[in-house]
Amino acid sequence: MEMRTRDTILKKLLDAQENVRDYEMFSKQVADKEVAETFKKFAEESGMQASKLQDLFKKYEH
Repeated sequence: MEMRTRDTILKKLLDAQENVRDYEMFSKQVADKEVAETFKKFAEESGMQASKLQDLFKKYEH
């Protein structure tokens, strides 16, 4: 079954949002500061991806 563009964007949006939550949670749980900062940065990057995907998704909501 071929996924429509809207479905693909939605799937990746949900993945990006989950990554944000996971990386934020992990950044608060690990003791190593370097790892915590890396996870925090990854959360921010995933947030930017989620934001862009949300903008794209709005085009296909109709």
